[in-house]
Amino acid sequence: MTLPQIVSREEWQAAREELLVKEKAATRARDALNAERRGLPMVEIEKEYVFESGDGKATLPDLFRGRDQLVVYHFMFAPEWDAGCRSCSAFLDQFGHLAHLRSRGTEFAAVSRAPYTKILPFKARMGWTVPWYSSYDSDFNYDFQVSFGGQEPYERPGMSCYLRDSGRVFHTYSTYERGLDGLGSTTSLLDLTALGRQEEWEEPKGRASALGAPAGSERVRYHDEYEI
Repeated sequence: MTLPQIVSREEWQAAREELLVKEKAATRARDALNAERRGLPMVEIEKEYVFESGDGKATLPDLFRGRDQLVVYHFMFAPEWDAGCRSCSAFLDQFGHLAHLRSRGTEFAAVSRAPYTKILPFKARMGWTVPWYSSYDSDFNYDFQVSFGGQEPYERPGMSCYLRDSGRVFHTYSTYERGLDGLGSTTSLLDLTALGRQEEWEEPKGRASALGAPAGSERVRYHDEYEI
């Protein structure tokens, strides 16, 4: 294994400052890309999907749990499998408290094609508390391009974002496979959504006060202090 070159503290500082210029450029480019993503058009979902959970049957609007936005992680777990995908499990292990996401009017859920009777014991084994639904009796996975039939059926991981407005549900964004790299934090998930982080500096303007809450660090609380 080749390790980094050993240099003096002064040489390291010079190299670090040179790299910092590129890091700041990447941050600005990412902000511009996120703004462009928020400017994507959206598609109204008129098809009715039925999911299964511990609380019984649920529709796509039910998955919002009264919030304005929904981020769905398409967790690979086919009906014939005995356990969920290892890579998807490692990804979901990153998620702790959803309170910070929910404080910005955004719900998170995992959805798999396996029957809920298989999801439930595996979820308990993993010790997860995130909402997890079965789409076994619907076309949801196929319509959002994470399950594929044919002679060689297969699954792929993905993330999809949805927005509720005036009782209507819209699909705003989806990404798959390598598009999931770097995701897992609250801000990284919000950056995928139509309303974003709802900060004053974000483009397009006017979404920072979408939830009637203060922007920036003023809205951040300990996870047990949110009134959600």
